[in-house]
Amino acid sequence: MTSGPRRWLERAHPLAFALFAGLAGFCAYFSMYAFRKPFAAATFGVVEGWSFAIDYKIALVLAQVIGYAASKFIGVKVISEIAPARRGAAILGLIGASWLALLAFAMIPAPWNVLALFLNGLPLGMIWGLVFGYMEGRRTSEVLGAILCASFILSSGVVKSVGKWLMSDIHVSAFWMPAATGAVFMPLLAVSVWALTQLPPPNAEDEAARVRRQPMDSAQRRAFLATYAPGIVLLVLSYILLTALRDFRDNFAAEIWTTLGFGEASDVFTASELPVAVIALGVLGAVMLVRDNLRALLVMHGVILVGFVTLGLSTLAFQAHMLSPLTWMILTGAGIYMAYTPFNAMLFDRMVAYSGQVGTAGFLIYVADASGYLGSVALLIWRNFAMVALDWLNFFVASIYATSLVGAACTLLAGLYFLRRSRVKSKDRAMASPQQGGPEGRLAPNTQA
Repeated sequence: MTSGPRRWLERAHPLAFALFAGLAGFCAYFSMYAFRKPFAAATFGVVEGWSFAIDYKIALVLAQVIGYAASKFIGVKVISEIAPARRGAAILGLIGASWLALLAFAMIPAPWNVLALFLNGLPLGMIWGLVFGYMEGRRTSEVLGAILCASFILSSGVVKSVGKWLMSDIHVSAFWMPAATGAVFMPLLAVSVWALTQLPPPNAEDEAARVRRQPMDSAQRRAFLATYAPGIVLLVLSYILLTALRDFRDNFAAEIWTTLGFGEASDVFTASELPVAVIALGVLGAVMLVRDNLRALLVMHGVILVGFVTLGLSTLAFQAHMLSPLTWMILTGAGIYMAYTPFNAMLFDRMVAYSGQVGTAGFLIYVADASGYLGSVALLIWRNFAMVALDWLNFFVASIYATSLVGAACTLLAGLYFLRRSRVKSKDRAMASPQQGGPEGRLAPNTQA
């Protein structure tokens, strides 16, 4: 039997639906970050029981990222095959398991509590795909995706600010602070997941514009990847660099801000990320106005390219003393997230719609994410063992330049690949039958193949 909220949502104006669905997804994923990122607000100086060459905080970050990366590989299968009716329970169960790991982190002494951060990251890597499953395949998916992506841009700074406040004002220890921060956000998590479960599936008009979405088996996933391999490989390469840089900036924001002279300000995390969300997501949400899926796909390549360029140019300006530290961090954040955000929602949603193949964007997101977090692990290991002479800030700057140059090149080549592929397919169709056309590359809204 259809519930009251779902009946209302089925008849609601698109704007009202987008606000309800977007806010539910935003709050759910925002809440997840309270179980993942607060520990990064602590610097963890000398820790009793820790006598290894690797820095204790780097060990914590590595443990969590390895668990998170493993979760992404598991998610390629789980997210692409899970039944929609099971998503809500899966979100609550996985986040609950991650909170138990945070309790273990507080209660178990070093060095053994590092394992707890691995167990904390292991369930959390699948939350994005579960939440985005409610958003994809709709005519408003860009708006919903932009609102959802705002959660991970804003939430990391906010939950670290909450964590720092708990330590400085409430005097919660650095080891209990992560679990305490998670507990603060539990009510919001429960309400937002309930709201997500009330959303009706995409309707017939959504399916006509964006292709019907359904679980994909392994054979369907392999066939899709093989069809678009060159473009996907180039995009994933750029995403690996982005994920590594974004994760480094996120996990070691406290150290970077300390180097820049803002070590004691708890609100700096939030202050630097709010303009980032406005800049990055305002641009991406506007892509909804582009109805043709090929054009929208190419526009997003352009947005990603601009993000890479912004990242490099703002850093050049900062080193030339043309930008203040706060302005530079805002612009690097804007560059990172303009390039990073499309991969997590709009880019692959439009790629599936452009292809005309029934399926889900979730598995493409998880192919990219799994690869990206391997890059994050590699960067952390390199930072600790291969470039110990560089401080946090100089290492961050060097990483920005490498990411900006290589990422821009990969994105440009990927965009040219999809454009050339579409033109070749259009030419072949025109030669075979001038009166017929398929969904791929059509210069009108795509319909289901």
